[in-house]
Amino acid sequence: MSLPHAILTALLERPSSGLELTRRFDKSIGYFWSATHQQIYRELGKLEAEGYIRALPSEQPARGQKKSYEVLPAGRVELARWTAAAQDPKPMRDTMLLRLRASAVVGTAGIEADLHRHLALHQRQLAEYEEIQERDFPPGKDTPQDRLRHLVLRAGIDLETFWTQWLTRALEEFGQLGDEPAAQAEAAQE
Repeated sequence: MSLPHAILTALLERPSSGLELTRRFDKSIGYFWSATHQQIYRELGKLEAEGYIRALPSEQPARGQKKSYEVLPAGRVELARWTAAAQDPKPMRDTMLLRLRASAVVGTAGIEADLHRHLALHQRQLAEYEEIQERDFPPGKDTPQDRLRHLVLRAGIDLETFWTQWLTRALEEFGQLGDEPAAQAEAAQE
């Protein structure tokens, strides 16, 4: 049930139309909680039906005009309830780790190239997060709200740092393996 709460958060930060909200998701919240545009629009309808948000009155009613939404008091109460509730960490589910485990029994064909590709993707994401940090969090920008937003960004930076370091080590390990896993997999099939 986190997508509705992500939308409530974004709307409390700034009332927005569905289109503006999807763009904001693409540039901020979407880094750690992704959603398609269709999911966002569907949730806006549900949140409005539940009385958590409302469409702001438009100056000139027109068919097809975009609606802007704001959070109602019930939505703020729901977001505060959800924020305060305890939640266990989610278990890690990563396809690359599973594929590496599988390669120990079926061979490593193709996986090293994908490790290189993943490393490049994580390096790009890390660079993007670092640019955001430099741009949006200069020294002295330390209101409580800024500090919490920066903390979320730091989590992204730390995770991408972890993945780039781990993938670098994995590739070094691959360099030392030679054809051992492939040979062992072939021997096991005989």
